[in-house]
Amino acid sequence: MRIAFIQPNYHAGGAEIAGNWPPGWVAYIGGALKHAGFHDITFIDAMTNHIADDVLRERLRALNPDVVMTTAITPMIYQAQRTLEIAREVNPTVRTILGGIHPTFMYQQVFAEAPWTDYIVRGEGEEIAVELLEAIRDGTDANTKHEIRGIAFVEDGRVVATPARPPIANLDSLTPDWSLLEWDRYIYIPLNCRVAVPSFARGCPFTCRFCSQWKFWRKYRTRDPKQFVDEIEVLVKEHKIGFFILADEEPTINKKKFVALCEALIERNLPVHWGINTRVTDILRDEAELPLYRKAGLVHVSLGTEAAAQLKLDRFRKETTLEQNKKAIQLLKQNGMIAEAQFIIGLENETPETIEETYKYSQDWQPDMANWNMYTPWPFAELFQELGDRVEVRDYAKYNFVTPIIQPDDMTREQVLKGVLRNYGRFYSKKALMSYPWQKDPFKRRYLMGCLRAFAKTTFNKTFYDLGRINFGATGANVDFDFDEDKVFTREQLRTLSEARPELAADVDYAGSVPIRGVESPRPQDEPVRAC
Repeated sequence: MRIAFIQPNYHAGGAEIAGNWPPGWVAYIGGALKHAGFHDITFIDAMTNHIADDVLRERLRALNPDVVMTTAITPMIYQAQRTLEIAREVNPTVRTILGGIHPTFMYQQVFAEAPWTDYIVRGEGEEIAVELLEAIRDGTDANTKHEIRGIAFVEDGRVVATPARPPIANLDSLTPDWSLLEWDRYIYIPLNCRVAVPSFARGCPFTCRFCSQWKFWRKYRTRDPKQFVDEIEVLVKEHKIGFFILADEEPTINKKKFVALCEALIERNLPVHWGINTRVTDILRDEAELPLYRKAGLVHVSLGTEAAAQLKLDRFRKETTLEQNKKAIQLLKQNGMIAEAQFIIGLENETPETIEETYKYSQDWQPDMANWNMYTPWPFAELFQELGDRVEVRDYAKYNFVTPIIQPDDMTREQVLKGVLRNYGRFYSKKALMSYPWQKDPFKRRYLMGCLRAFAKTTFNKTFYDLGRINFGATGANVDFDFDEDKVFTREQLRTLSEARPELAADVDYAGSVPIRGVESPRPQDEPVRAC
């Protein structure tokens, strides 16, 4: 059976500023399938290679796969659906499979908009993909699909979602195959080296209200540190990577395992640097261990500071304080690491004053880097449900962290965008003139100057913050966010949307809709969650 993996050709001007990112799902799902005996797998990276639809069509026509698989986060969903549509147009008998966080919760929307989708893989995909493709290969899926946990499909005109599959109990059973990727294409601009995004831990025990990763993974698990470093060694020696970023939401939660990871990297002495996203409180907890982390090659830490107002921190259920944010940044810098602060902008109560406040805190805290992310209300997250009819834009292609989705009470979306861009301009102009060139640590100076070049390049060609696509000129006049008008609703329409458009509702309980072997679908029984 010939299988094609496709990364959809979607771009938004966010993370791509720093380079092209290798899609880890290809290695992990592909490795699981190869381990199960599926060896005829081809990967087409339409995103990195900017493969247009007509070119993709010809690639698929030449390849003639039996199964096409793709993935989608929320802003990627329409292009992912289009990708599967092209596959079906090329071959009406091809089996089409979609995975990722958006279809996991929004499978009803996907089947309503993309009826050419045969199956949706809901949640952690390695075991589900193997069981599903074995059934397709054996020609038994029509009869056994109800017994495969963690999938959704349409049967007799009705959307069916089987109960959620339990999380993979032992992450050391993962068998990633990184050879499927095009390694010469994945360059991390700040260090001008190849980059990887492996997974050390999955899940998150916290419940930040703007996030749904804790619902997707459902349970926090880590891999054996030494076995994970075996994987890093393969990436370094066989694929020549020089930098990796952990894909994990919270890699430092299990301090014992994270320390063991760092010790294993030091012992292996691999020529590689790496970065993570993590919590402020973990950095404060690990103050004594920070020199060890830096010795292990950890050089870039992006902190979930999220807000410059305590009111926002409380609303996001972050359970951190402004003082803790500042101290964590200082500790990272004192130990030779790049400290990056994250700010969330664009809720309904945003004002010019609150945007300016974030800039003032960026000057007070003095992180090496700062990001201002537009609040993106995932349609399956708690805060989305709370905002209700405030979320007028349901054009998910614009849920990309750079487009203002919420219309604030006292600002226009254009004013929000201009305020954020002004913060970026002031922050990085000061860093360019007064900070980055004068760093005493030569590695840190090279790294930060590389970041600055990436920022300058994408600003000049207007890929930063998607400025070219929204026609943002030198004056910022005539901004066109290009929302799909069919996916923008009035508040009156939104109040009746759940009845008029039930397919737009999310399966926020992740429970599925049918029993297996006559047993009623249980609600997922996971470990207790804590506030973040």
